[in-house]
Amino acid sequence: MSEERHIQWSVLKSRRSLIIGGSVLGAIVLIYLIALVSTGSGIPRGTTVMGAPIGGMSVAEAKVALANQFDAQTKAPITVTSGRKTFAILPSDAGLSFDLDATLAQAAEHTYNPFAVIGNFFTQRTLDPVVLVDNDSLIAQVDGIATVVDHPSVEPTIKMKGLMPVEIDGQSGKEIDRAAAATSITQAFAMGSNKVSVVPADSKPTVSNAALAAAKTQATQAVSAPVYVTTGDIKAKIVKRAIARSLSFGAENGVLVPVLDGAILHKAIASALEPVETAGRSAYFETQDGKVIVVPGKVGKGVSDEDLATAVGSVIDKTPPARVTPVTIGVREPALSTQAAQELGVTAKLSSFTQNFPYAAYRKQNIGEAARRVNGTVVMPGATFSMNDTIKERTVANGYTVGFVIGQGGIFSQELGGGVSTATTTTWTAAFYAGMEPEQVIAHSIYISRYKAGLEATVAWGIFDMKFKNPYDTPVYIQASATSTSVTVSFWGVPVFSDIKAEFGPRRDIKPFKTIYDESDTCLGQGGMEGFAIDVDRVFYKDGVEVKRETITTKYKPSPEVICGKEKKKPGTQFGPTPTPAASGATPAPSRVSTKVPAVTPGAGDAAPARS
Repeated sequence: MSEERHIQWSVLKSRRSLIIGGSVLGAIVLIYLIALVSTGSGIPRGTTVMGAPIGGMSVAEAKVALANQFDAQTKAPITVTSGRKTFAILPSDAGLSFDLDATLAQAAEHTYNPFAVIGNFFTQRTLDPVVLVDNDSLIAQVDGIATVVDHPSVEPTIKMKGLMPVEIDGQSGKEIDRAAAATSITQAFAMGSNKVSVVPADSKPTVSNAALAAAKTQATQAVSAPVYVTTGDIKAKIVKRAIARSLSFGAENGVLVPVLDGAILHKAIASALEPVETAGRSAYFETQDGKVIVVPGKVGKGVSDEDLATAVGSVIDKTPPARVTPVTIGVREPALSTQAAQELGVTAKLSSFTQNFPYAAYRKQNIGEAARRVNGTVVMPGATFSMNDTIKERTVANGYTVGFVIGQGGIFSQELGGGVSTATTTTWTAAFYAGMEPEQVIAHSIYISRYKAGLEATVAWGIFDMKFKNPYDTPVYIQASATSTSVTVSFWGVPVFSDIKAEFGPRRDIKPFKTIYDESDTCLGQGGMEGFAIDVDRVFYKDGVEVKRETITTKYKPSPEVICGKEKKKPGTQFGPTPTPAASGATPAPSRVSTKVPAVTPGAGDAAPARS
């Protein structure tokens, strides 16, 4: 009997288990069906993209919702900060966009797996949008940020001081990880964020102390003896100092590699090569019947700078008599070929300015040499022109001679390169009227009457420079020439403005000059010049309408009158500062609202080339 009851209880228990199991399974199936039906062909419940809830929507509805979300994110600038510097990047400029269809496809992806269907029904699902990236555009934006933020490490190197190689220490720097920055910007865009922070990391020079010492040994050997160049019956000697002037070092894979300037080497033996060389000529521009034409260049014959540098470089590590190298006569390309001139796309002369000066042998030589070096310069869009880099250091080897410069206290003295300020002034004035953007423009410390007050400039090697930037999207070509009494500089390019004019304000803050007596044997008498300040407005026009105005302020110190000899006092006469009346007939300052640019600061009185 008890056994029979046990059997009945077991059967009852099994039936209950089946009923419960069936009920649970039925509930699960019911939930699965409800979840499956609720999703339908649309977006699963709980789905969000960039914070936008699109779960339960049809694909068409989700497309509208995401399109609005994506459009707002694409138009919102991404702010990139690095230290105290902030940059705003438009996603479109960085080549970032969303693939709406691909994002919807992954959002609407269906599965019939019951665990996945039920899980999605009860949970939130966050999906990342599909982002399209134009790597070139993104890298360009990151490079722009890095240009401002980075302080690159400086490799140690060897500089030649005469025939003596000198070690120049390297410097550590800080640079951003550009690949990581690009990834951070892309991720921020994909996440709907508009803020990115990049932190520069330390960067070290790659050249070791041992490599620096090895380069110094190389340099010592390179200038240990002359090098002889042979071609045909000619044997030309390149002296040690010419080798030293042409020698520099570049860092490659952790070592310093010697680099020779073929142009400097060629100049050192140009006279010896005259019998076998024929000079070429660079292409240049001129106007005919109101149109700009390219006057074709002419290819020369001789030893090319590149071949000469390679040949000399192959023997500078040797000792005599092995420091002899053959060269071949070939083509000497002009500095600006006809094709290169045509590719500049020049359509007009942007400006031209001529500065006259009294004849002096030193002026003719120094101004002419500077003009020759400026002539043919091409300044690419966004690039900076440097007068010092262009006309080189004023040395005898570079073609300069002794001339007058402004000395201590505004008193003239004589130094190498006196007169190049006339070429500098002419170049800057032409640049001013061409619309170039000043980066460093230093006026003479005292006013020189043949220049336009407030519209002149000077340079001093190793102290200050004259620099301007090409702000246009097209290159500019600089043409320069000099006579015995004048120098002319012209800028050619694609005009952005119909005209650029200068408006000169009146001289103000007049300061009288003093009279001093100089009893020394080196006295150079000079007339005095009052000091003053002046504003010059640069006015930009398009189709005769003023569109922009900039004000440049220049301050000149008074220059003393210098009388050679002893001061001769007369009874009842008291000597002191000699007043000079203010300039008469000054034009009233024009009424203006102007954009201030960095003031033109007078140069140091003991350095700026002046009398030119």
